[in-house]
Amino acid sequence: MPVPASEHEACPVTDVLRRVGDKWTVLVIVLLGQRRHRFNELHRAVDGISQRMLTRTLRTLEQDGLVEREVHPTTPPSVEYGLTRLGATLLQPLSALADWAVTHHDEISAARGRAGGS
Repeated sequence: MPVPASEHEACPVTDVLRRVGDKWTVLVIVLLGQRRHRFNELHRAVDGISQRMLTRTLRTLEQDGLVEREVHPTTPPSVEYGLTRLGATLLQPLSALADWAVTHHDEISAARGRAGGS
């Protein structure tokens, strides 16, 4: 039985997968799961991300309550980003998904080859 589009759009799973399924979010969350980072540290650590996209990703994660931004009163002000408690709870499911992907990568690649996909 097909899932109605309105139900699919309202589904919390769809919402979360849309967020963590983008190109940069998982990388940023994993880095912040190791320790707090300054913006430029993150920018150097995520190869290929523009400053604008990193800013957008961090703001979105902050709006979702997954990342917190701390401004230190130095001259010039320094800003650090870290995971919130909620953000830290995402590390285990992401790790499980990563383990699953590594375990089954060869099977998926073989299936794609049989289907003529990439």
